Amino acid sequence: MLIDQHTAAKDIQRLLSDLGWIEDEVVDKVTIPGEGNMNVVLRVHTDHRSFILKQSRSYVNKYPTLEAPIDRIETEYHFYQALDPGLKKVMPKVLAYNEDMHLMMMTDLGDCSDLSTLYNKREISADQIEELVTTLVKIHESAVPNNYPGNLALRKLNHQHIFQLPFIEDNGFDLDDIQNGLEELSLPFKKNTELKSVVEHLGERYLGTGSVLLHGDYYPGSWMQSNGDIYVIDPEFSFAGPAEFDLGVMAAHLIMITSKAENLNAVKRLYAHDHDSKLIDQFAGVEILRRIIGLAQLPLSRSLKEKTRLLKIAEGLVNL
Repeated sequence: MLIDQHTAAKDIQRLLSDLGWIEDEVVDKVTIPGEGNMNVVLRVHTDHRSFILKQSRSYVNKYPTLEAPIDRIETEYHFYQALDPGLKKVMPKVLAYNEDMHLMMMTDLGDCSDLSTLYNKREISADQIEELVTTLVKIHESAVPNNYPGNLALRKLNHQHIFQLPFIEDNGFDLDDIQNGLEELSLPFKKNTELKSVVEHLGERYLGTGSVLLHGDYYPGSWMQSNGDIYVIDPEFSFAGPAEFDLGVMAAHLIMITSKAENLNAVKRLYAHDHDSKLIDQFAGVEILRRIIGLAQLPLSRSLKEKTRLLKIAEGLVNL
């Protein structure tokens, strides 16, 4: 059964009862906890509690014409099972999972919002950075089970949007629809063969294998805040790979938030394990580039002059 925001409460109740996920509970209503991207996400309110239902589709929920592997929620389920116990307080808890229906039931974090608001605030506190890096360290310290999904199909889709499409001149995406003049601004980077060669190599590293449990999409859209506490969600892009990918993505967004390249050093200094500093820089550079001249745009209100500066920082990081 496929569910969405239009599914009646009585039908959700019947489904959950048939699955044995609820017993003496009455589903009162179904709401949307926030803007979903990859998956259908619903908040179910019963006469006893509220919880989250999450279901994957064979396409990206926000962009139905964009195909995506339906088993990505299996990766998310395995991620939560693999986590170090010390992370349970900053992650939602899986209450039930049905592989055939690609459906997961999770604890409700309550009234919270993601940290995408930081882009317009243009600042993030040192305490927040330290908390986010500490959480990432604990994720990376979690043991990777032998049967952990490779998640290669979803990574190939992500690979296109990170390492390929943003660097193709005629990719069918007019950046001037985002901001007048952005298309012209992007051309020097799309024509930079040396840059594109390094990006291609980094893409190969991303598609390779590794031994560290990665979140896979560690950026403000996956960071939730409630009453001053930060939670981390949406690990469907997870895989076992190089720690530097998560670190680079995180650092890239700190740079885009603050326009300060020195945030890279803060991330490296706080990270408690050995790492390849250059590789972090390069992944960070690619992430900045693809978020400004690629299809996966952010709520990033910046002038062309400001974006030019960010792109130049990114180019320097990639071509170290």
